[in-house]
Amino acid sequence: MTLADLLPGESARLDKINPADPGVIRLMMLGLVEDITVRLENVAIGGDPMEVGFFGTAVSLRKEQARFFEVTRISASD
Repeated sequence: MTLADLLPGESARLDKINPADPGVIRLMMLGLVEDITVRLENVAIGGDPMEVGFFGTAVSLRKEQARFFEVTRISASD
């Protein structure tokens, strides 16, 4: 599954990143890197853009870019 598949309020571990898109590389420089926990904070009407929180900050990204980030959903009991 990818970051684009998460629902608002869900958390996930970022497993793998495909850096084929220049925008994805920019997001990696902002801290979206492998092995961190992210949380989908909010999604705009229509589903794009989406706000992802990590390390006490949040960034907005397009669903198109979110598909480059493979994640594993973290259940509430983990």
